[in-house]
Amino acid sequence: MDSLLGSASAPTFDDPLAMLRACHGRIEAQCVTLNRLVTYLATQGNDVQTSQAARAILRYFDTAGQYHHQDEEQDLFPQLLATQDQAAASLIAGLLQEHKGMEAAWQSLRPLLIGIAEDQAKTLDANIARHFIDVYTRHIAVENGQLLPLAATLLTDTQQRVVGQSMAARRGVSI
Repeated sequence: MDSLLGSASAPTFDDPLAMLRACHGRIEAQCVTLNRLVTYLATQGNDVQTSQAARAILRYFDTAGQYHHQDEEQDLFPQLLATQDQAAASLIAGLLQEHKGMEAAWQSLRPLLIGIAEDQAKTLDANIARHFIDVYTRHIAVENGQLLPLAATLLTDTQQRVVGQSMAARRGVSI
């Protein structure tokens, strides 16, 4: 039965790098929903489904999405910087700049989603939504392709444990 259901378990805070990668997958899923929402609104208008989708996207990026950035900025990045690796430092500098752009993109999109969620708007600005999706897509590609593999080689088990414990504490989870 394991072969049909899959035997791989979800990552835990004991493996914070896998947790961050899994979070990227959830962000990508939210971006897919956002893209579908734009298309659906343009053809079908606002209805119960679109309001629910908008609320789900809002809930995700207002909570888990914020935690994810904190996990990186307050936990992972400082541990990587402590290694004194120049490639890591350069990569982190660029990622921090991208985080600012991502936050700005969210602040542009968020009120539009609130309008959909509260049935105050009938459409969503496709350019704003696509910009949000694009900045996240590019950012995740860099983190999954460069940052997380580099972190896996640079961080000790102890450093990774510290990152995981802090991530869990942020969410009120004890490990």
